[in-house]
Amino acid sequence: MEFPCSSNRAGASTELSVCSSPSSSYSFSVSEFDQPFTEQQLQAIEAIEAEYQATTAKRRRENEVLCVSPNSGRRLPRSISSLQSPHSSPLSPCRVTSMMRFPALKFGGRIVYSRTASEVDRASRELAKKINSMRKGMDQITIGFDIEWKPTFRRGVPPGKAAVMQLCLDHSQCHVMHIIHSGIPRSLQALLEDNTLSKAGVGIVNDAMKVFKDYNVSIRAVDEISNLANQKLAAGVPKKWSLGSLTEALISKELPKPSKIRLGNWEVAMLSKEQLHYAATDAFASWYLHEILKGFPDPQKAADSEGDEEPICVMPQ
Repeated sequence: MEFPCSSNRAGASTELSVCSSPSSSYSFSVSEFDQPFTEQQLQAIEAIEAEYQATTAKRRRENEVLCVSPNSGRRLPRSISSLQSPHSSPLSPCRVTSMMRFPALKFGGRIVYSRTASEVDRASRELAKKINSMRKGMDQITIGFDIEWKPTFRRGVPPGKAAVMQLCLDHSQCHVMHIIHSGIPRSLQALLEDNTLSKAGVGIVNDAMKVFKDYNVSIRAVDEISNLANQKLAAGVPKKWSLGSLTEALISKELPKPSKIRLGNWEVAMLSKEQLHYAATDAFASWYLHEILKGFPDPQKAADSEGDEEPICVMPQ
């Protein structure tokens, strides 16, 4: 089954597919659907952005690692040395610091955007079909998961309902579902409640609680990437990773979080291309980083297996 979609090229490598019913088609530009911010909202966004940047800078300072001469006998922490793998970049041996600027992470696959109940239902059925075809060759299947909602800038006013749901299964395709307009049809609900399909994300427990509160749908088999990172990286004291900090640590890329998009209106009639790229990249990052961490050895299991080895006895001649 193929989606009756109109496809447009966005940039050099990413394809945007806007799924629609046979009786409708969409042709849109960024300026047409981006509603302008009021002066009060812009001031609120600037204040939130300043706080966000200050928090990010503080975390980067805390994560800064200074290298010393090999002659001193000191070593890098295991949490850093364990990252010296094909996933890390050739940084200077004299100073490794997360204050360095990394290239932006971009999702280069196809973005499938659906916004009506029939479109989301069709997309969910296609996704389920692809998942079932993958089950034959894989023990466990994980899908990157994230949601977006419209923030509020007034005290006492609650934020909006979960407006967008993003699901990413591999490098080639990410689904962006505009559930504020479509709701959650049964086909999508079946995927979310499937205990055999792992949903990976950072802060995913809170996202699952919000979806349950807003739509009365349970998201099962959630996998918190921050917990997996603390388990695999053996950092000692558990760290509260963000998706951005993990992206920098594991693949030396920066996850763009522009405030105009992050704090924008996710309840618009149709998402802009910038919003679609932002949403798809977050879900892709969740899936991709989870796959990388799965490939790392478990330090505790490795230590236990080393301790279980029996000594080799050599009989004297």
